[in-house]
Amino acid sequence: MTRPEIKIAPPKTTSFDLAELWENRELLYFFTWRDIKVKYKQTYLGILWVVLQPLLLMLVFYFLFFKTLNIRVGIAYPVYSFAGLILWGLFSAGITHSSESLLSSSQIIRKIYFPRLLIPLASLLTAMIDFLIAFALLFILLIIFQQPVSWKAFFCFPIAIILTFISSFGIGSLLAALNVKYRDFRYLLPFGIQVLFFSSQIVYSIHSLQGPFRWLLYCNPLNGALEIFYYPLQNQYLNFTGILISTGAAIVFFMGGLIYFKKTEVYFADII
Repeated sequence: MTRPEIKIAPPKTTSFDLAELWENRELLYFFTWRDIKVKYKQTYLGILWVVLQPLLLMLVFYFLFFKTLNIRVGIAYPVYSFAGLILWGLFSAGITHSSESLLSSSQIIRKIYFPRLLIPLASLLTAMIDFLIAFALLFILLIIFQQPVSWKAFFCFPIAIILTFISSFGIGSLLAALNVKYRDFRYLLPFGIQVLFFSSQIVYSIHSLQGPFRWLLYCNPLNGALEIFYYPLQNQYLNFTGILISTGAAIVFFMGGLIYFKKTEVYFADII
């Protein structure tokens, strides 16, 4: 009697395995908690850096762009810049930490199998926790500067956060997979982050720009999220065309990043 032959092969179609991700949710919690502890290990102020970083940048932008260059954004400039900075923190930290997450977890990837997507997802959840802490401080600034907030914030804020989350996750997953095989991307990333920052309406408003160039800025998915995030504060008209462009870019990055990640994860343990 011959023994049955068992062949182990990667799936022929791309599947996101959401059920498998849910079954390993405890492992996701472990990875997230590990990232938080490593991030603030041996720091005297610890998690206070979450609010100190955007606060210090807000002060720099206030004196440089508001006082010196006389930039106007329609609301109290400290509120505008801080709101933009905390959303940027979620976006940039999610991309930066996710892109390096597979390389920093190479030891565990080589030893056992688990859904590899949990690693960049944990990095993004760590950035989300930091964002929520800084987001609470935003409400204090709204009170200090007596900034009116429209009731539309109840749905504008969550939509902006979700849009930022999916775009950051897509780009971060793509770069994480590319970094495994092509280490050049880790050197290109700082330049790319700088380009994304200066093309985001954090220290200026896209509404104040003229010409066709401003439509190109909406290819940065964060600008659509910022447009929605600022809307309850500024109470200006929403640039729906720009938001659609940014949303389309976010979906493309999200789907493209996940598809490429799932197609290439089969060889992560071999070459990482």
